[in-house]
Amino acid sequence: MNESLSIKNLEKVFKTEDDEVVAIADFNLDVKKGELVSLLGPSGCGKTTILRMVAGLLEPSSGDVVVAGNKVSGPGSDRGMVFQEFALFPWRSVRKNIEFGLELSGVPKAEREQRANEYLEMVGLERFADARIHELSGGMKQRVGIARALANDPEVLLMDEPFGALDAQTRNIMQKELLKIIKRTEKTILFVTHSVDEAVFLSDRIVVLTKRPGSIKEIIEVPWPRPRDRASPEVTEMRKSILDELEKENVMNDD
Repeated sequence: MNESLSIKNLEKVFKTEDDEVVAIADFNLDVKKGELVSLLGPSGCGKTTILRMVAGLLEPSSGDVVVAGNKVSGPGSDRGMVFQEFALFPWRSVRKNIEFGLELSGVPKAEREQRANEYLEMVGLERFADARIHELSGGMKQRVGIARALANDPEVLLMDEPFGALDAQTRNIMQKELLKIIKRTEKTILFVTHSVDEAVFLSDRIVVLTKRPGSIKEIIEVPWPRPRDRASPEVTEMRKSILDELEKENVMNDD
């Protein structure tokens, strides 16, 4: 089986007392092992809703999400989630944050520590293992979030605008750090972003969504090996082409 993630006929309808809103309609996507696929589209088009359904945090109205051949029916250790707002535990050290999921899974202490050390090294935070979260910069906090998600060795890593809260310089640094992690782990990643530049820089494929109800407008293959030159003519042209498509969906600028 070559797909880590398969999404079939996904739909989400939010109901209120006197109305219903179709957020996602007829969404179908297969993501191959080791592939990074970005979801890109207008604000409110349902990118995060799709990610939350894949994570098992939100139940689809219809359709199926399958990870490594297993149908998703709730949260599970086969999916790791990285949030924009870090979602770390301030009362725990960096190491203990990374170990959190392993504790829940009943992993023995010695193995937890060994795996935490491995991912601390991977994200370059060995010297901050015993630091508290408030002592870290935004980029460092997100490194902890990535390490915590990877420590459970998930089949699929789900990233919801993970660098959206960072300043531009730190965001570029973290994108490059993510590429190093991808090279080492070969993880499958479903990545939500508002940034066309980020999507073109990171992705194997970019899924462009329509405005609500969110469905697939276009899937774009990014043919160049990573790392990519953001200023190259071909990258610039792809970015412009995607922006033109998004403008048609009422998004007027790339953040």
